[in-house]
Amino acid sequence: MGSGRRCIKLRDYPGVSSFEDNRGKLRYRYRRKGYAIYLHGEPGSEQFEAEYAAARGSVGPKSRGPQPKAGTINGLCASYYGSAEFLALRDSTKRNYRASIEPFREKHGSKPFAQLERRHIKTEIAKLASTPAQANKFLKRLRQLLNHAVEMEWLKVNPAMGVKPMRTEGGFAEWPEGLIAQFESHWPIGTRQRLALDLLLYTGQRRSDVVLMARANIREGAIRVLQVKTGAPLWIPIHPRLAESIAAASPSGLYLLMTEYGRPFSAAGFGNWFREQCNAAGIERGYSAHGLRKAAGRRLADAGCTAHQVMAVLGHRSLSEATRYTKGADQRRNAEAAIARLGTGDERNLSSAVGNLSSNAPNSLE
Repeated sequence: MGSGRRCIKLRDYPGVSSFEDNRGKLRYRYRRKGYAIYLHGEPGSEQFEAEYAAARGSVGPKSRGPQPKAGTINGLCASYYGSAEFLALRDSTKRNYRASIEPFREKHGSKPFAQLERRHIKTEIAKLASTPAQANKFLKRLRQLLNHAVEMEWLKVNPAMGVKPMRTEGGFAEWPEGLIAQFESHWPIGTRQRLALDLLLYTGQRRSDVVLMARANIREGAIRVLQVKTGAPLWIPIHPRLAESIAAASPSGLYLLMTEYGRPFSAAGFGNWFREQCNAAGIERGYSAHGLRKAAGRRLADAGCTAHQVMAVLGHRSLSEATRYTKGADQRRNAEAAIARLGTGDERNLSSAVGNLSSNAPNSLE
């Protein structure tokens, strides 16, 4: 202890023991009734204290009912749900993760996860073949669950990493301009339905963000958004058409969009309500609120925005996500330019000149 760091005895942390791993690194482990949760940081540090508190809260004496058997999928799920990684997620994200994991746990919870092989996972994925997006979401969550087992040194290899996701048709359908015009024709400026469309289309935000847009968030010609999914703060200038729509609808509640009972929408409730308005406008199923976010990205790219500019509006966390929009727009612009050049006659004149040279050249075979 020559470093001068205060030595904190492990007896100050009931259930925690220390050991050296195979690399000679000192590690700390919280164990309770067959569970082992590895803790990061040094005893006394903020990270260690937070993870220790989370571990005690997830598998400690406050837990109700019998503890799942160690080594089973039930036990792995309980350990993952009590991990610092999972506890750091937003509550809505935790619910989404559990929604993907729990059906699998309910069916196979008593089985040992160490015997889970790639073929078993592919079988589970095949059961969800009718909904490829859900199948791929389950695969992502299972990978994370089994990654936790690898980090805990309960598994050496994650068997889900070698399983290929199902092919999809791009997820949510992007609204074409014709359908946008159809909705606008049915729901004119001044209606709540039109305001919903314009908020989605001219801010490019998810429904979970649109339902939280309040009048108080509008300042200096822009609307401020704190994205629910990413936590990213955004400042989005209000497009003139959106400004017109807001003014015509004259929202008087706390939020720009409220239910007919004057209450805030939940994200799911808004999605269901918006689907009903799409039905009334004759918009076929498959085109949802999220599809308007895609349409917003397309419009930005078609207007010549760079991938970074698209990211600034939509709030994407990676350049690759925004590049999906600009790549398509660049391809269209490049193709249009290429075909336009074919119409100038330059290529025909050049090929004619080359042909004349060829016909006048001596034939070496004669």
